[in-house]
Amino acid sequence: MSRAQQPSRRTVLAVAVAAAMTGTAAPAAATAPRTAAAGPGRAQPRPIDYHAWTTYRDWRCGTVQGARAVSGRRPGVVIGAPAGRTDYTDPHTGTTATWEYATWTSPVHPLTVPATEVVASWNAHTPDGTWLQVELTGTYSDGTGTPWYVMGRWAAGDQDIKRTSVDGQTDGRSTVWTDTFAVDDASTGLRLTSYRLRLTLYRRPGTRLTPTVWRLGAMGSDIPDRFTVPASTPGLAQELAVPRYSQEIHKGQYPEYDNGGEAWCSPTSSQMIIEYWGGRLTAEQLSWVDPSYADPQVCHAARSTYDHQYQGCGNWPFNAAYAATFDGLQGVVTRLASLTDLETLIAAGIPAITSQSFRKDELTGAGYGTSGHLMTVIGFTAEGDVIAGDPAAPDDDAVRRVYKRREWENIWLRTKRYNASGKVVSGTGGVCYLYFPAHPTPHQRKALATVGVR
Repeated sequence: MSRAQQPSRRTVLAVAVAAAMTGTAAPAAATAPRTAAAGPGRAQPRPIDYHAWTTYRDWRCGTVQGARAVSGRRPGVVIGAPAGRTDYTDPHTGTTATWEYATWTSPVHPLTVPATEVVASWNAHTPDGTWLQVELTGTYSDGTGTPWYVMGRWAAGDQDIKRTSVDGQTDGRSTVWTDTFAVDDASTGLRLTSYRLRLTLYRRPGTRLTPTVWRLGAMGSDIPDRFTVPASTPGLAQELAVPRYSQEIHKGQYPEYDNGGEAWCSPTSSQMIIEYWGGRLTAEQLSWVDPSYADPQVCHAARSTYDHQYQGCGNWPFNAAYAATFDGLQGVVTRLASLTDLETLIAAGIPAITSQSFRKDELTGAGYGTSGHLMTVIGFTAEGDVIAGDPAAPDDDAVRRVYKRREWENIWLRTKRYNASGKVVSGTGGVCYLYFPAHPTPHQRKALATVGVR
């Protein structure tokens, strides 16, 4: 489980907003406008807008200072002639260093769904001596603007900077909670109607090194307030051959990364899907891991996704970015609207990593409750039940689980729930990571497009 004994960032957000409004605990979107309800067996409306810049034309449309677009089989943006130099003091080491930098700023993206939340994600190569920062700014529904918010400072390694989110970012109307931009009080009707993203690419002065960014995007959403969701109709019986890794066998290992394996559900799930697509770590990359530890690649994934501010491995964009460090892979953070969406992906050979929270009595066979947990969805039984790769298992052999369809879709898709104390807290509303080939097959492209990812 992911930091299971602590409030999730969604719970913190809900409580903070409710306290400001009424002095009592209540969900952040308690009186937000609702979308029309879907009937039994029908997919719910899609209050989700995922958009990304990935093509050479996309990169050419951005505004640059020192950056340039590059073409080829995987187009991207790199440092051309640096725009200047700047000092950065790493808040986690206290070390100050000088860096050359260049920027790329996206065109304005008008959200098809005026959003209460936005999550950015990116795919990049950052050789040693380089790193990047992603920022977001937007326009509210009343015509005013947000500041530039830092959505992440990231490098694949941890020798140059410590990978980090940035706390304390707010303008009194919206706040960044680790990796998520959120409108503070959705009940007022305030929404984000458009946004821009800005990349700043950094390198050591006097070198020709450069980060290369292949994908930059964001998911905006306005998920309706709900304790339950309509039941979906089973439509697929299929199981993908995804490797199985337990986080629990890593208890006590490398406690500097979120107290060891017991909290490593996100990187463990990521490693399962990465290896499904053929991603492998070399002996050199794993040489730092104690050779007596089983599944050393899970330790490496935890180190490679660790957010030094959040003090955990569950930063969603950091996991997607880690997946894309493997040749031929890309990763995004988005939301899905239904189990039908997951069936569409599984039918195309694309497993998913989903985020959910639940009490022990709400998911038959799990044997635990959690305020936030990631697992993989790898298929569906003939009855429509969910086949999961659940890393909260005592060993690798026990990772494969079958969960009841109705229970599972509700704990994943709802936005409100009662915790074990009977208190109203928040749910994740269908959040997932999707990892898939850099050059998908036509079938895969169609499936991804169906769930809003291009």
